[in-house]
Amino acid sequence: MDNRFERLSLLVGDDNLEKLKSKRVVILGVGGVGGYVVESLARCGIGNFLIVDSDTIDITNINRQIIATDSSIGEYKVDVFKKRLLDINPNINVETSKDFINEGNYLSLFRGNVDYFIDCCDTLKTKELVIRYALLNDIPIISSMGAGARFNPSLLSITDIKKTSYDPIARRLRKFLKDEHINKKLIVMCSHEKPLKVHGSIPSNSFVPASAGLLISSYVFKQLIKRNL
Repeated sequence: MDNRFERLSLLVGDDNLEKLKSKRVVILGVGGVGGYVVESLARCGIGNFLIVDSDTIDITNINRQIIATDSSIGEYKVDVFKKRLLDINPNINVETSKDFINEGNYLSLFRGNVDYFIDCCDTLKTKELVIRYALLNDIPIISSMGAGARFNPSLLSITDIKKTSYDPIARRLRKFLKDEHINKKLIVMCSHEKPLKVHGSIPSNSFVPASAGLLISSYVFKQLIKRNL
C-alpha cells in the first residue's frame, strides 16, 4: 500500500485527499516563490500540474530556488521540476511549458480544467494578461507580488490587492485593474515590508521567497478542500 500521504490524510481526511488527487493547478513561474509553491502542493497530494517557465537554472539561482543545485545549472526549470515531482509522487500528471508567455499565447494556459491559477511570474505585462482573463472568466487565481529586496518573512501576507502597501508591482496592478474597469477581488501574496532601494539586479535571500511560496500553497490548499484551517 502507498502510504506517502498517510499523515496528510490524518489531517484532512480520506475524502479530501481524494479530492486533491483530482485537482489541476497551473503555476506560472517556478523560481524563488513559484518553486516552493510547486514543491509544497506536490507534497499536499495535488494530482495534476501545468508548470510554465521559459528559464534555465543559473548559478545565481542557488541562493533561493529549491531546484537550483550545482548539477542542475543550465537545465530548464520545468524539466528539473517534472523529474522531481514524479520522484515525489509517480502518480502525478505533470504538464510543462517552456514558452515565454505573452499576448500571443497566454490563452493556452487556460485550456482544459483549471482548479487554481497561481501567478508567480516576474513580467508585469504577463501578469496583467493572466489576471485579467482569470478574473473576467471566474477562474480562481492568486498572484505573487514582490519577494526580493526584503528581510522579514513575518511581514508577508495573503490579502486583497487593495490592502497592499510598499509594493511597486501591486501599485501598478491596482492601476491596471482600475483602468480596465475590473472590480473583482484579486487575492495576492505581498510583503508589508518596504523593499530596499537598489539599482540593477534585485537582491534576495533563501527565506523570504520560500516563505512566500509556502503561504501561497497553504492558501490554495485550503481553498481546494474548502476548509477554513
